[in-house]
Amino acid sequence: MDTELHTRRVVHPAERVVTGRLVRLMEGYAREVRVGQPALVAVLTAAGVVGLLLKVVRALLSSGGGGARRSFKELKKGPEFLVTPVRVRDAAGRLVEVELHGHLPQSALHPGDHVQLTLRAQRDEDLPPRIERIVNLTTGQLLTPRTATLWSHLGPALLLQAVLGAVLLFGVAACSALT
Repeated sequence: MDTELHTRRVVHPAERVVTGRLVRLMEGYAREVRVGQPALVAVLTAAGVVGLLLKVVRALLSSGGGGARRSFKELKKGPEFLVTPVRVRDAAGRLVEVELHGHLPQSALHPGDHVQLTLRAQRDEDLPPRIERIVNLTTGQLLTPRTATLWSHLGPALLLQAVLGAVLLFGVAACSALT
């Protein structure tokens, strides 16, 4: 009796585009986006200039305080995004594992769908490539998963304040250089 089990090994594809049948969407887990401290310090410094100016104006007008601010520690802890391992059987019959970062509609992918995946290698070579774009050939849908970024984590209000602060600092520096 043959006691060896012949299981197909899961491989990480080397190709940029993989076409095959979706075998399984595995259980997802959260992964944190890294926030670089130099970028965060630069944004907070520029925003702090406008914040300081606003505090002076509020004190002169004696109006109420602004909204609650997130601390440096909270901003340094990056946003989390969903990572879903996906297994696809390619045209050569190999079982290929890739990662889907972000969210897709629940009805977008089903096991057995014929898909074409555009992949991008990750920084960590031990991790499987991540999916940039999915063309579901069964339904004709083009799907692009979106994840949180540093800029969406910081938020438009803080970024606008940082841009205004940078413009103000450059304006002051330019005026002092001219005189």
